[in-house]
Amino acid sequence: MAKQGNLSINSENIFPIIKKWLYSDHDIFFRELISNGCDAITKLKKLNMMGEYDLPQGYKGRIDVIVNSTDKTLTFIDNGLGMTEDEVDEYINQIAFSGATDFIEKYKDKANDDQIIGHFGLGFYSAFMVAKEVHIDTLSYKKDAKPVHWECDGGTEFDMKEGDKKEVGTKITLFVNDDVLEFCNKYKAREVIEKYCSFMPTEIYLSEDPKGTEIIKMDEKLDSDVIVETIAPEKEGEEIKLKIEKRPELLNETNPLWNRHPNECTPEDYKKFYRDVFKDYKEPLFWIHLNMDYPFNLKGILYFPKINTEYESIEGTIKLYNNQVFIADNIKEVIPEFLLLLKGVLDCPDLPLNVSRSALQNDGFVKKISDYITKKVADKLSGMCKTEKEEYEKYWEDISPFIKFGCLKDDKFCEKMTDYILFKNLDGKYLTLPECLAVKPIDTDAEATDENGEKVEAEVVDEKEESAEEEKKEKTIYYVTDEIQQSQYINMFKQAKMDAVILKHNIDQPFISQLEAKNEGIKFLRIDADITDSLKNKTSKKAQEELDKQAEELKPVFEKALKKKDLKVKVEKLKNKKIASMITLSEESRRMQDMMKMYAMPGMDPSMFGGSDGETLILNANHPLVDYISAHKDSEESGMFAEQLYDLAKLQQAPLAADEMTRFIQRSNDILVKLTENK
Repeated sequence: MAKQGNLSINSENIFPIIKKWLYSDHDIFFRELISNGCDAITKLKKLNMMGEYDLPQGYKGRIDVIVNSTDKTLTFIDNGLGMTEDEVDEYINQIAFSGATDFIEKYKDKANDDQIIGHFGLGFYSAFMVAKEVHIDTLSYKKDAKPVHWECDGGTEFDMKEGDKKEVGTKITLFVNDDVLEFCNKYKAREVIEKYCSFMPTEIYLSEDPKGTEIIKMDEKLDSDVIVETIAPEKEGEEIKLKIEKRPELLNETNPLWNRHPNECTPEDYKKFYRDVFKDYKEPLFWIHLNMDYPFNLKGILYFPKINTEYESIEGTIKLYNNQVFIADNIKEVIPEFLLLLKGVLDCPDLPLNVSRSALQNDGFVKKISDYITKKVADKLSGMCKTEKEEYEKYWEDISPFIKFGCLKDDKFCEKMTDYILFKNLDGKYLTLPECLAVKPIDTDAEATDENGEKVEAEVVDEKEESAEEEKKEKTIYYVTDEIQQSQYINMFKQAKMDAVILKHNIDQPFISQLEAKNEGIKFLRIDADITDSLKNKTSKKAQEELDKQAEELKPVFEKALKKKDLKVKVEKLKNKKIASMITLSEESRRMQDMMKMYAMPGMDPSMFGGSDGETLILNANHPLVDYISAHKDSEESGMFAEQLYDLAKLQQAPLAADEMTRFIQRSNDILVKLTENK
């Protein structure tokens, strides 16, 4: 059997290429060698099923990984079908490396390109990323097969001869390079195996060699994972001692939860799996169990964790498997971007992987899988909203950033979910978008009350006026971004028996812009964007002309006091007579300012984005302070009161700047002093 020769390859540089291009993933050899062992065991079982081989009684497929830090070796042993001399010659001595020269030339300037791994197969030869020499000892299941010993030092030459292996299967020994001896450490080996092989279909055991035996006394406590041997005393009267040896450690679960039917899984099963896989001890909100056989095979579990933080910082993990072999985390070709906020596992044997099982080939089939996953998630969420509304509402604050992000990123998901987006109103009740739009505008002639519950009278006007405006309001949704800062506006809305929804997450602004773009006629207005008719007394045409005239007269007073040129001033008769002034900022202007702040460069002054474009000062003609300024436009106090009314209005929207607050406090003190002097 003795044979020497050259490996049949298309380039003598294959090993330097493997080491160079794959160094960032140099632990992947564990996955490749263990996967090959699993394949060998699976094939042997299939031969048994087909009647071409009889498995030994009590046979159980098994892979052993043995680390030896003393000899600097790693050994992988499987009891699969093994190889004959001809099979070693075919599968090991001939390396298919298509177009190596062109490949190297094409990517010579992209040495750090992670995707390079996807252009050629690794398999067994990934061992040479960490080993200076590799030995194979194998015995085929075939009758009268002879054991084979093969070795190679990482060059193009190999040595093959008859070996001494007695059991069917394959043993691969790696003599590890000095710069990666960490892989000969049991704890590092366990970490890598659990990363890639936690759910492979064959049991994987890890052990150390030398075995590290220990002598202990009889009364010492023993762990359950040790092999015990009694040591007889050498002399009479000596204490009997025990020799213990660590058992090989089982590292994987061969039948993962996603392979079981959902009806067979309990909530505790799902929670335990979540804790074990993601090391997250906060319970997930809920989960989706995917189980599909047609038109492609896809299984998996997607978990919804609590994600009520700012959506930019949310980071989940979707682990992708192929026949229980780990491929990678968060592969965006398969997993829609918005689903990367979740945690979960997906196993799809039909994925068009390259031969290294490390990356996807460009295939339209992948898009179909991605679309299916999106559909299943949307179906689960919409189904919950329809049939388990209370549970859906309970989770809403945690999952809403994820759903809204999904709507922004995926049009199909958005189409399915638009009617199942929830909006919390001022009373804490959750409404869907259709329910928000179904709320009719308040009859502005109806009774309203002030903050003390007193009835507010409305002026009588022609009922035909502003009918077009009333019709328009049927598709306007008012919203709040800060319940404390906008509390005055909220109180006015409640007094007028009007409603608004609360949208205070960062993602809400781009989300409502998208809803407006996709749903003609719908308009979102922040509660302080305008003074709606429901907050004002209706006035006749003549009365409105008088209010407009008063505004023109007061405008110069406020411009002078505030040193603001072209200040927009309006005088209205607000139903609430205790409010002297308010500021409205048009929706368009405010959204533009928010966008500018969002994209501000580091070091830019935030105050530069607080301009007054779109800002209007509303003065209440029903308030005595406004009457006083109108009657004493040229007095010293009018300027002081004008500044005070402006700052009070501004405080209802946002905190004052430091210098503005200083002046406001001083001015407030001055006004109080004047009041005492007048007494």
